[in-house]
Amino acid sequence: MAPFAGYDMPISYSTGAIEEHAITRRSVGLFDIDHMGQFEVSGPGADAFVSRLVSAKVADMAPPMARYSLLLDDEGLVLDDLFVYRLPNSWWIVVNASNRETDLAWFVAHAGAGVSIEDRSDETYMIAVQGPRAIELLDALGAPKVSALERFTWGRIDVAGVPILFGRTGYTGEDGGELFFPASKAEFLWNHLIDKGAELGIETKPIGLAARDSLRFEAGMPLHGHEISPAINALEANFKWACDFDKDFIGKAALEAIAAAGLKRRLVGIEVSGGVPREGYEIADASGRIVGHCVAGMYCPTVKKYAANAFVEPALNKAGTALKVIIRGQPKDAVVVKRPLYVPAYRR
Repeated sequence: MAPFAGYDMPISYSTGAIEEHAITRRSVGLFDIDHMGQFEVSGPGADAFVSRLVSAKVADMAPPMARYSLLLDDEGLVLDDLFVYRLPNSWWIVVNASNRETDLAWFVAHAGAGVSIEDRSDETYMIAVQGPRAIELLDALGAPKVSALERFTWGRIDVAGVPILFGRTGYTGEDGGELFFPASKAEFLWNHLIDKGAELGIETKPIGLAARDSLRFEAGMPLHGHEISPAINALEANFKWACDFDKDFIGKAALEAIAAAGLKRRLVGIEVSGGVPREGYEIADASGRIVGHCVAGMYCPTVKKYAANAFVEPALNKAGTALKVIIRGQPKDAVVVKRPLYVPAYRR
């Protein structure tokens, strides 16, 4: 266990992080992610407010759609990344735990007349059910069947009498979903999913933060404070696709100016030989000149490689470019590789 954003969080369970990673890739992993925050935005001005606040296109969203987006400041820097759900009469927005208070303050500061913002985080629990058999498990335990839902949509289901807003989304590169439900039912539902999984012969195990990090890393998904942060702009982090430049949004003018001036660095994936790359390690080119630094690095259990995500000079972002990672003072061979290392199952 370790403290994070006011919570004691499980780094790993007795199974161990490597095996927890493997379980999620082969069957079903359960992730206690109640530390995430949930805001509900409603009112006659809500649609225009959400559209201006987040980077992604949302004007075309209708229930039951869900979409990934960024929350940017006026300089185009990434305050947070979000999932936006279009409910029938409101917007359900999921934020990162460490940013809950600052995000809420940002929302409130920019809300005008006709916009109501409710922090639903304390009353709402959140569990992610991820893996190739996750949908099979949920179909067996709940109604209606979630297999009828497309990826990046949501539906309302019932599991053992617990009302759930189910989003067919996730952070592992596997299929499955994220469950939002009354916090009072958390322990019951957690144990019910594990116990019923065992009864059905569907391996269902709890997964800690260490495996969650390696799963998301392989699948090319960002972690706030690493690949994205208030010190990183959306373009250098390769998130132009999450920005709708056909609408007005906070940070748009800054990103257009950055694009016109040219990027000073780009996020790349690198495969490393001879050591474990870690956050903060410097990157050098073939001549030994420092050209960037790692923002995340680890052993990737599925692809069985040591890899890092790093910001480097833009000219060095092409796959196959030879680099060096300075590990404990020693330059180790590295090469730029195409991200993601593991293609998410739902994209194949």
